[in-house]
Amino acid sequence: MISVHRADDRFQGGDRHAGILSRHAFSFGTFYDPDNLRFGPVMAVNEERLAPGAGFEEHPHSHTEIVTWVVEGELTHRDSTGRATVVRPGDLQHLSAASGVRHVERNDGDTPLTFVQMWLAPLEAGGEPAYTIVPGLADAAAPYALPAAGAALRVHRPAAGERVALPAAPLVYVHVAAGSVRLGDGGEALGPGDSVRITGETGPELVATGPAEVLVWELSA
Repeated sequence: MISVHRADDRFQGGDRHAGILSRHAFSFGTFYDPDNLRFGPVMAVNEERLAPGAGFEEHPHSHTEIVTWVVEGELTHRDSTGRATVVRPGDLQHLSAASGVRHVERNDGDTPLTFVQMWLAPLEAGGEPAYTIVPGLADAAAPYALPAAGAALRVHRPAAGERVALPAAPLVYVHVAAGSVRLGDGGEALGPGDSVRITGETGPELVATGPAEVLVWELSA
């Protein structure tokens, strides 16, 4: 089964007056859709746009693997373990909330910030919080393995005309972060914010119709 979900159909949240625009791919916060709670371990895929000076003040998380990909701008991260980092395009951030952690996410820069934040359910609850930054993931040959959630993430940046083979896995989640691709030759066109959920079959290749950036999750059932 292949299901395409459009960016314009996402639930819009955030606080425009505070410079925050959020687009949620799944049920989130006050928005509840019983038919769209999660996809395998993926519980949330939030596209966040923060104006300069805007951000999310300190808030808690627990029992969640939080993976963040910056599309443009710079994300300032601080958490209760004492870490303070700036995440830039091409860097992957992974915060394992485990038994509990608090963090702050802000745009302390002078230009708009866009990032995609993905929440995955761990296979086992508890443990100690952990934090990882992986620079240049899009240039890495291997995906970022997330065994705590039975998942792996690969970032592709194809040029126009290049093909991206999707993994043969029980579940595959594709999110177009930037640019444009098609599902196979002559298939549906996908733009920024569009996503594809593939269940129980080998999905088609993606064909870039221009420079693109695509996040591909390989998920266990």
